[in-house]
Order: sequence, then C-alpha cells, then structure tokens
Amino acid sequence: MKTKIITTIMSIALVFAIISCKKEGIGGKSTVKGYVKHHSVFIANATVYIKYGTTEFPGSDISKYDSNIQADASGYYEIKNLQKGDYYLYGVGYDNGISENVYGGLPVKLRRKETIEANVAVVE
Repeated sequence: MKTKIITTIMSIALVFAIISCKKEGIGGKSTVKGYVKHHSVFIANATVYIKYGTTEFPGSDISKYDSNIQADASGYYEIKNLQKGDYYLYGVGYDNGISENVYGGLPVKLRRKETIEANVAVVE
C-alpha cells in the first residue's frame, strides 16, 4: 500500500514538473508590444523578428529567428501568446526621412501572464 501511494505521488509530481517546464515560444499568456523607432521617428511597416530562448543577439541573418510580425503604419507591433522566458527582438525597416534601411534589437525577459512595452530602437 505504501509503495502504491509513493508511486502515485511521484507520478503526479512528474506530471506537474513536465507541465511547468514549457519552453519559450508561443502558447503562453504573455505579450510584448511597442514601437520601432529611429531616434524619434516611428518606422512604418517595419518587421520585428523574434528569437526564442535567448537574450543574446543572434545576428542579422533573419533565417535564425523563430517568428516575425510586421509593424503597422505607425511603427506599432504586438506579439501575443508568448510563454514566459527569454527572447531577442530584432527590428528591420526603412526610414523615409533619410532614405536608408535601419536595424536594431533588444533582449526581453517575460514573466508568466505579463505584458511589457519594448520599443525597438533602430539605427542605420
């Protein structure tokens, strides 16, 4: 009888451990949102790439990123349904005022059920 109770308790603990160990990515209840900006200029229609599981810059090769979203005409982006964890955001756009491409990124740490504002500053 003791062995059965111990086995049941250990099985329940294992299930909870597996459930609570979700990795970064989609499927959560956290959100990161903000604007893509070059100095004080909002970058319309910029693309924001996201890399899961890191706060280190993965590089400018966009194929290394896990997902992306396009900002709207005011430079605003919002990425919903993220798990808690570490992310790196990388913005790419075009500043019409200087007629140049602009790039930049920042690390983000999300907690469970958290919404944070993270403006992506881009430079030439």
